Amino acid sequence: MSLRYLTAGETHGPQLTAIIEGLPSNLTIDFEELNFQLHRRQKGYGRGRRMQIEKDQANFVGGIRHGYTTGAPVALVVQNNDWKHWQNIMNIEPIEGSDEEKRRVHRPRPGHADLNGGLKYNLKDLRNVLERSSARETTVRVACGAIARQFLAEFGIKVAGRVLRIGEIEAPYQDLPIDELIAVTEASSVRVTDAETEKKMEAYIDQIKQEGDSIGGIVECIVEGVPIGLGSYVQYDRKLDARIAQGVMSINAFKGVEIGIGFEAGVIRGSQVHDEIMHTDERGYHRATNRLGGFEGGMTNGMPVVVRGVMKPIPTLYKPLQSVDIDTKEAFTAQVERSDACAVPAASVVMEHVVAWEIAKAFLEKFGGDSMEEIRANVANYNAQLENY
Repeated sequence: MSLRYLTAGETHGPQLTAIIEGLPSNLTIDFEELNFQLHRRQKGYGRGRRMQIEKDQANFVGGIRHGYTTGAPVALVVQNNDWKHWQNIMNIEPIEGSDEEKRRVHRPRPGHADLNGGLKYNLKDLRNVLERSSARETTVRVACGAIARQFLAEFGIKVAGRVLRIGEIEAPYQDLPIDELIAVTEASSVRVTDAETEKKMEAYIDQIKQEGDSIGGIVECIVEGVPIGLGSYVQYDRKLDARIAQGVMSINAFKGVEIGIGFEAGVIRGSQVHDEIMHTDERGYHRATNRLGGFEGGMTNGMPVVVRGVMKPIPTLYKPLQSVDIDTKEAFTAQVERSDACAVPAASVVMEHVVAWEIAKAFLEKFGGDSMEEIRANVANYNAQLENY
């Protein structure tokens, strides 16, 4: 059984729900750590008022007993505190009232799913599109990824993330040990490693917000301790770097992804791209550099996995762009929904958990097993195989 999850729920509905299938039994769940990861997603300079309302916590309603997974599907919910203000508008039962009372949306926002979703599903109230396409859904994706992250930690695999750029402001790249990187970025309001850059980014976000605009950026995820051989070269859909790329691109507002040096590889020579192979008794096979971001042939090569993603500016603007009213077909400025001026620091956290999920999924496919004990035995056997190669 492959590891998978489904999510359900709307941004202003009563709750967000996720069901995870394929987790082994006897995985210890640290609930405090999981909720800490949800809290991280809510932080970051530039977030809107919604994050002052919600205090996200995952409540488990299946698949965990006495702190351990049982092997059954895990079900979790995250309550939406803002639901109390939307109960009538988002009621499941039919309600009486005008379009204004129902807060019907008929002016689609450029760059959002509003119009495409309305056309596809033949929905004349675009709220039915935006409620589900909202990035609020990433709350439970982070919860699922946080469980995957705890699973990976059992095998010494660590996940970190950082912001590399917000709009015009680029952070100087510092190659830090992963534990230090985690600590330094967590202390930063914009998840960078440089205090001077943090101040510049905060001022820049303030300026963007005052102008009624929004701004995007570039984020990076690093995963250390990943074993050699996750993924495969034998079929396109088993290449782990491709699956990670798909996962990253599925994050709301992400428009690009690269592994390692990424697009730079199309500019420089092969001698400056490929990582020379080394061997020592202490480390076994390894690479002299990590320009390819931990992948060769769709498989992990034992080096840290390095993934970067680019997030476009959030499409909801307080100085809205022009759009067309779907009722009258007349030009209007797009309808405004509450939003963030910049969600790049939060997007960094989401990407960490999306990448962690894909690596955990590939890890389970490689080593199999219905219990943690069985998986540990399979990993030990594989490590012995590698040592004797």
